[in-house]
Amino acid sequence: MAIRKFKPTTNGRRGMSALMNEEITTSTPTKSLLKKARKTGGRNNQGKMTVRHIGGGAKRKYRVIDFKRNKIGIIGRVASIEYDPNRNANIALINYLDGEKRYIIAPKGLKVGMIIENGENADIKVGNALPLKNIPVGTVVHCIELNPGSGASLCRSAGTSAQILGREDKYVLVRLQSGETRKILGNCIATIGVVGNEDYELVNIGKAGRTRHMGIRPTNRGSAMNPNDHPHGGGEGRAPIGRKSPMTPWGKPALGYKTRKNKKASDKLIVSRRKK
Repeated sequence: MAIRKFKPTTNGRRGMSALMNEEITTSTPTKSLLKKARKTGGRNNQGKMTVRHIGGGAKRKYRVIDFKRNKIGIIGRVASIEYDPNRNANIALINYLDGEKRYIIAPKGLKVGMIIENGENADIKVGNALPLKNIPVGTVVHCIELNPGSGASLCRSAGTSAQILGREDKYVLVRLQSGETRKILGNCIATIGVVGNEDYELVNIGKAGRTRHMGIRPTNRGSAMNPNDHPHGGGEGRAPIGRKSPMTPWGKPALGYKTRKNKKASDKLIVSRRKK
């Protein structure tokens, strides 16, 4: 997908770029697959703010995505490739032979009119979903389950994928986008191919207004705050942070601090850690 660069007609336009969206075939979503998207503003059910910098944003509706791919043995045809405001990957509308319609994450190379299948007997073809144990070694996959029947958890964002390295008893060795190699049960479903819209990361937002449309509120520097609001705050004039390393507002190290639990159950499934 090509990147469009804008002329510097204003300060906000200078350096701004956007996706051309050449793959998208329609701008009208299927009504039966839409749901209301509730805005939280970063607050929990008690009204307390648990995530900062969330608020506002353009109105949007949630597209119900089929992450489970449990239409076994029923052939589907790609009806359209659509934009999804809730994620950076595009989505594809699938019309199944029994009349049901479902959205899936659109992999690279999926075109309107192509046929897709789900199940153990599906061909190794872009867009088809089948158990990891039935996929040949070396194949590139995305939308991978961690528990059978739970729905895809891994490799769902634009341009991401994982590669199958081998088999070990009931597990399949998979190398993830981060560089981590881990075991995943062979009964877990994965989809063949790489998630499309890989040029998304090359887009230059260009101005603050576009992030506000995404629902992202401004971030204030800790050094501009008072010492009771942030560990970096206080001092006369411009002052250093006064700590060995940068800190979060709650006093935890901000760079290189490991937050993963030491005794997490899935540690035994990780063969090699991700790249530093």
